[in-house]
Amino acid sequence: MTLRDAGSRMAFAALLSLCLGVGWSGAARGAGLGLAALRGARDDGKGKTMVYVAARTKAKGGGIQRYRLDGATGKLTWAGVTAERANPSFLAIHPNRRFLYTVNEVRSLGGKRGGGVSALAINPKTGDLALLNQQSTRGAGPCHLVVDAQGKCVLAANYGGGSVCALPIGADGRLGEATAFVQHKGHSVNPKRQKGPHAHSINVAPDNRFAFAADLGLDQVLVYRLDAAKGALTPNDPPFAKTAPGAGPRHFAFHPNGRFAYVINELGNTVTAFAYDAAKGTLTVIQDITTLPKGFDGTSYTAEVQVHPGGKFLYGSNRGHNSIAIFAVDTATGKLTPAGHESTQGDWPRNFGIDPTGTWLIVANRKTDNLVVYRIDPATGALKPTGQTIEVPAPVCVKFLPLAP
Repeated sequence: MTLRDAGSRMAFAALLSLCLGVGWSGAARGAGLGLAALRGARDDGKGKTMVYVAARTKAKGGGIQRYRLDGATGKLTWAGVTAERANPSFLAIHPNRRFLYTVNEVRSLGGKRGGGVSALAINPKTGDLALLNQQSTRGAGPCHLVVDAQGKCVLAANYGGGSVCALPIGADGRLGEATAFVQHKGHSVNPKRQKGPHAHSINVAPDNRFAFAADLGLDQVLVYRLDAAKGALTPNDPPFAKTAPGAGPRHFAFHPNGRFAYVINELGNTVTAFAYDAAKGTLTVIQDITTLPKGFDGTSYTAEVQVHPGGKFLYGSNRGHNSIAIFAVDTATGKLTPAGHESTQGDWPRNFGIDPTGTWLIVANRKTDNLVVYRIDPATGALKPTGQTIEVPAPVCVKFLPLAP
């Protein structure tokens, strides 16, 4: 059975589970579908890195999928799924590796208006997940979150509501009610996409003193002083850095050396490079560069941006052109030089992840329901397809977690 054949039968199994109430694995067996046939080779328990993939529950078979990564070959082996987590989107892992958090990209959660965040405990041996609790983000459509470096709080960005919040983390990993909430205000030049604020991501500085919220609707990266212990967010001075009008900043990443940062702009199909002053928490624009190749005149929107752990390369995804843009990083100046594009072998690469060793890059193509695995050339940053494609319904986020031996 091919993975594509298995994918079509997977949807039938999910539907059968709903009708019979026998659960996902029971329905799969009842439909004559072994889990190994559905997901590829059976988990042998020897993998040392878990890959978590958020798959939207609006799609059949959605939830948080788990795979073991073979560090030598890049092979993914299915290890289970935690289903029905109210449309999981972006994922974040606690620095102690015991807890995972996911935003629930919904309009209401638990009877409260607005989306939320789910806290899950991680089994240190198997990577299995167990729900601890959920809390409201006090805003519509949360789409991104991060755990601060001390593991004291979760910061979340509400795209629909145009706001950010902080949720305290207890010793048991559970989330408390929001201790900080900031409503963004204003608009920018695009009449269809920028009539109001749309906080698209939130990230924390390497020293944990500042938080940065990329707001697509405002063409700004807002900067907050962060008190993680108190779960407090206070506007910095100056309170934001600007991108080009109509750029639409989406995701944000620091360089490993802490001197530079990058925001990928969804509407402008560009990356803006900043010099970062760690003492003041300020960003200064040093470059804007396109993510698309010369001659491309189709419709495309960027999504994810990540800096390679070694600091020599930066990657960004193009939805529409359906590629990963590759850049060489000048580690002295922070400026980027185009180094090529690689097809994502699917449609709408909303997210990708780079494993902690910097060897593997996994792309999540949302519209074609597939993950594609690439080996990263350590000398050039080029991406070489491994030939492995995995069927996953509407994947939107990829995260890695080394497991205990």
